[in-house]
Amino acid sequence: MSTTDDTTGTRRETLGIVVGFFLLSTAAAAYEIAPASVFPAIQDSLGLSSSAAGWLVSIMYATAVVTSVPVGVVLDRFSVRRVVGLATVALVVAGGWGWYAATAGAFGWLLASRVLGGLAYVTFWNAGANVVGNAVPPARRATAVGVFTASAPVGFALGQFGSPLIANAAGWPAILPLYAGVAVVGVVFFAAATRRRVPGVDAPSPDGAALRELFGSLAVWTVCGLCFLAYSLYLFVNTWLPSFLASEFEISLAASGLLTALFPAIGAVARSTSGVVTDRVFGGRRRRVIVSSFAVATPAVVAFAFVSELGYVVGAVVVVGFAIQLVTGLIFSYIAELVAPAVRTTAVSLLTSVGLLGAFAAPIAAGAIIDYAGYAPAFFAAGGVALVGVLLALRAPEPSRV
Repeated sequence: MSTTDDTTGTRRETLGIVVGFFLLSTAAAAYEIAPASVFPAIQDSLGLSSSAAGWLVSIMYATAVVTSVPVGVVLDRFSVRRVVGLATVALVVAGGWGWYAATAGAFGWLLASRVLGGLAYVTFWNAGANVVGNAVPPARRATAVGVFTASAPVGFALGQFGSPLIANAAGWPAILPLYAGVAVVGVVFFAAATRRRVPGVDAPSPDGAALRELFGSLAVWTVCGLCFLAYSLYLFVNTWLPSFLASEFEISLAASGLLTALFPAIGAVARSTSGVVTDRVFGGRRRRVIVSSFAVATPAVVAFAFVSELGYVVGAVVVVGFAIQLVTGLIFSYIAELVAPAVRTTAVSLLTSVGLLGAFAAPIAAGAIIDYAGYAPAFFAAGGVALVGVLLALRAPEPSRV
């Protein structure tokens, strides 16, 4: 085979890897956020409070918080193709199990099915961030990882927009197996592209000293804190904006889901362009981008408490969506530039775990605030979170990219 054929084959495999992981993560993200757009229907059918309904989203993040680092270890030790395949089966089973539990009115079993789905999602995410990043040259890594991370807002947009339509046609439980089934398409692309090898799995395992240095690094924990705050804001808006719009503006759930889908749709652009924007506009200065993003998000998220016209809501959604998700698109490359190559996979797993802790806590905390005080105090609290992000980002290190 000629060098040209080898290059063409490698490019085709790289594209297959990116497309495969993108679809796997998109399916899991849509499955994850799907209940948020139909919370009122779920609450009516199962007799749940707002905070209890919030657990349907938060339980997946709780699962990821606990399992992210162990999943990273498994991915380092065992066949990535096999683990990703098993995770796909787990997500499909979770979708069917959730549908059965929801139609039977069994809230406990529904939550249990979401735990299984959460385990599948964190597997796709950790494997994708590592394999996609290693499938391209170092100069293109930030862009490739940014494109992969855009799968989360794309999935969220799909879940937010499609769930009310599916619920109207087939009942809200049908959203669970339908979105989970999309993963089957993704795993076909991934399996076909990795028949010869899986990029990045031959990296040396870190020794004890390297791990101690990683877990003792103030720079690493500062970036993890920023990820926690960014994901808290991201999930707060994604989870409760549909109910806020339906409650305050008297529009249908389908219409509120469509408007809310704009938030992750903007995020897909922000994440996929985060590497390019940072390198070409800000000269590669990661900290400056993150400080600016949180500074813009602070007044924009508070503005939700004051707006009385849908046009202004759309503007706030665009601003907050782009600013916060510029952070979430950049931060996985950011932390990789702060640590040694041997511990990059572990650093990504740690970042995922801490970030998703914020994603887990935010919908529950926001639901409690909304239950007791209403939506306006919840948006003020979110503004406080964004302000803390500004202050913490000012203390973050500027990495040297090698």
